[in-house]
This record gives sequence, C-alpha cells and structure tokens, in this order.
Amino acid sequence: MKILNCPLNGPRNISEFTYGGEFHSMPDPDSSTAREWAEHVFFHDNNAGVVIEWWCHTPSSYWFLAERNTITDELLRTFPASEAAGGMVQGDDQ
Repeated sequence: MKILNCPLNGPRNISEFTYGGEFHSMPDPDSSTAREWAEHVFFHDNNAGVVIEWWCHTPSSYWFLAERNTITDELLRTFPASEAAGGMVQGDDQ
C-alpha cells in the first residue's frame, strides 16, 4: 500500500488522492499574450527526475503540492500550496 502524507489530513492511502499535474507559476492573465497563456495551460514538460506536482485529497477537496521523483516514484515531501505563493518553492523555472 502506498501512503501519501496530506498536509491537512496526515498519512492516507494513495487511492484517496487525485493527481493534478506539474506545478508551474501562473502567468499574469492581464499582461500575458495568448501564446503565453496557451503554453501555460496546454504544454507540459513531463520532466524525468524531481518535480513539484499538484495533488488533491479527494474526500476533503484539499489541494496541496508534493515533491516527487518521477523516475523512482518516491514522494519526497508534501506541503501546502501557500508555500508556493510565498515564493518558497524551489525548482520552478517559469
């Protein structure tokens, strides 16, 4: 059984979660071009290695971020999305 540590609800079975895709900083909707916005929405890097991803604890609808190695599928850490808003997330180069 694979366990994911939800920052709100603690350790839970992975079946309680929904994957939401890789985390990328959102461009400013007021000043970005249509191309920049389309690239943000539709184009994804699909990087091998350590990435930051969106995850949702489905029963509570709580969205958070997880740092995961996509090669080994090891979950390195989970943290509230508010840490990303505060600029504390490393590795987002967009």
